[in-house]
Amino acid sequence: MNQTLFEQLGLSERDVLVYRALLASGPSSIRTIAERAGVNRGSTYECLKSLQQRGIVTYQPRGKRRYFSAREPEVLLQLADERREQLDRAIDQLKTSVIPDLHHLKPDFSIANVEFYEGDAGIEQVLRDVLNRVGAQDDPVYSVFSSKPIRPLLYRPFPNFTAQRIARGIRVRAIAIGEGGESAELSERKWIRTEGPVDAAYIAIYPPRCAIISLASDNYPTAVVIDSREVAAAQQIIFNTLWGLL
Repeated sequence: MNQTLFEQLGLSERDVLVYRALLASGPSSIRTIAERAGVNRGSTYECLKSLQQRGIVTYQPRGKRRYFSAREPEVLLQLADERREQLDRAIDQLKTSVIPDLHHLKPDFSIANVEFYEGDAGIEQVLRDVLNRVGAQDDPVYSVFSSKPIRPLLYRPFPNFTAQRIARGIRVRAIAIGEGGESAELSERKWIRTEGPVDAAYIAIYPPRCAIISLASDNYPTAVVIDSREVAAAQQIIFNTLWGLL
């Protein structure tokens, strides 16, 4: 069975062995359960105590002994519902109090507002950051400058980026530097014509952030993400002005 699923419910591998053994044997003593589960008696007792606290196992006294019984497997659904409710409450607390309180600790601008990423894994993180932040906005739209040399490498680590962007209803306005690039669904594109070679560069403006992606070598992308409302606002003004002139 999928142990990862049980771990998400807070049940260890030993917990599952003990529960399965008890479910198969019916009301049993600790000794019988331990033998059937293949777990020593001390660990079996600890598992039973934990399972009892979670409401998965019950017991009845018979003389000087306790005979344990497993509740029906549907009890695991109840446990999952409880976990989901706890997680929902935690998410609400993070949104309403914890994260805002933590943001108050940050200075208006410092070196901590500049993040560096390298390689395909780093570029994927940046692209996912764009989707997550823009997707959470009331008007999900962002702006980019891009050049032809960067495009083959940009989505290499995240080939379904555009499909996810469209699925989340995120719009993009792109100014292409040089030739190439086609407009996709929920996107608009304009071009700046140039003569001669164009360097590989990509700038995403998604206030309060700007991401600058370039190549450290022919095949190795790097990125700098600046988290600053002032910088993002200035870049957005430049983009909007140029967009209106094209």
